[in-house]
Amino acid sequence: MSASMPVRPDGPGALALTVRALVAACVLLSAVVHLFLWANGMKSLSVVGPAFALNAFGGIILGAVVLAWYDRLALLGAMAFGVGTLAAFVVSTTAGGLFGVHEVWSGVPQLLAAGSEIGAIVLAGVGLVVERRRSAREPA
Repeated sequence: MSASMPVRPDGPGALALTVRALVAACVLLSAVVHLFLWANGMKSLSVVGPAFALNAFGGIILGAVVLAWYDRLALLGAMAFGVGTLAAFVVSTTAGGLFGVHEVWSGVPQLLAAGSEIGAIVLAGVGLVVERRRSAREPA
């Protein structure tokens, strides 16, 4: 009996599964941070509050999709999630802010979310490469 995770012959290999798990973890961490921030004050903001709630619940669903759906679109979705969420944060740190919200590059939630979004972007890219190389090696 092997202690390793079983790998389906038609699914991703062990490396691809590991990368997908890390991508899902990054997306889920960002979602949890946004849910925490929403519950602790952001929900009172007219535009940003609903955006934080949508980000949180969308991230939770996307994290599950990355693990359950072995298609490159799931990884592209995680990459887009990371880019969009990080871009909104970067805009919020500018002088103009984002819908009246001005953020800073400090604080545990801000750094956790930004780091996890960068991780989702990079790891989703790695996952796309790993899965493409695996599918190129498999006979048709």
